[in-house]
Amino acid sequence: MPRIAYVNGRYVPHREAAVHIEDRGYQFADSVYEVCEVAHGFVIDVTRHLDRLNRSLGELSIAWPMARKALTVVMREVIRRNHVTDGLVYLQVTRGVAGRDFAFPSPDTPPALVVIARKSNAATIAKRVESGIKIITVPENRWDRVDIKTTGLLPNVMAKQKAKEAGCQEAWFVDEDGNVKEGGSSNAWIVTRDGVLVTRPAAHGILRGITRTSLFDVAEKLGLKIEERKFSVAEAKAAREVFISSATTIAMPVVEIDGTTVANGHPGSVTLSLRQAFFDVAEKIPA
Repeated sequence: MPRIAYVNGRYVPHREAAVHIEDRGYQFADSVYEVCEVAHGFVIDVTRHLDRLNRSLGELSIAWPMARKALTVVMREVIRRNHVTDGLVYLQVTRGVAGRDFAFPSPDTPPALVVIARKSNAATIAKRVESGIKIITVPENRWDRVDIKTTGLLPNVMAKQKAKEAGCQEAWFVDEDGNVKEGGSSNAWIVTRDGVLVTRPAAHGILRGITRTSLFDVAEKLGLKIEERKFSVAEAKAAREVFISSATTIAMPVVEIDGTTVANGHPGSVTLSLRQAFFDVAEKIPA
């Protein structure tokens, strides 16, 4: 079956989907996005994702492209048309199409909306969870407002490419004090020797991940303690467990950091328990 995309009011074949060359997302990365997991025929944590979309749009003074309820309908329709039971749905909102000028265009310029969906390979994901992933660290070089989920991701692209070239699956940005901020497309976590989950506070300097937020609920259900504080690369390397979280990875075990093996080099029980309990806690709406 051919893939279908939603582009500015039309459902079109994926191979024919296009945006205008003067779309501000294309020219300035003047746009925001969200990615929701689709699992077992349900869209996961859509309320929190759209809440964050609302915040991102507000921070950049971009209007909603349509009513929130209507956007949910479009997302589900794109999922349905692409026959996605397990995978993801991606949406992107830009400030719209206007003559190239750094200043905002006329207020009556309509925002542009693209929604796509694709299937995931369950076997590939299961294999990665079973073996764990490897990560590298890179110096922080992004702009200060990474709390806004914009498409301005060139530093992330370069970091992820560097990780790929090193045979790794993720890169962690590290601040000038040697403390971990977050990954190129994920939040960072460690589990201390005492079994406490630690993740950097999301008040500033990292994106408040939706899966990260839901994992707080999962941890509460499992009776696990969480500390929101900074942690260093050295502390991560010495931790009992390390993992990353995102909509596409949930809780993914990390077994190596910059060539140093984490603990015994195998996925940890705490990480796996969080992953196993996630869908019992996260919000689910039928796709």
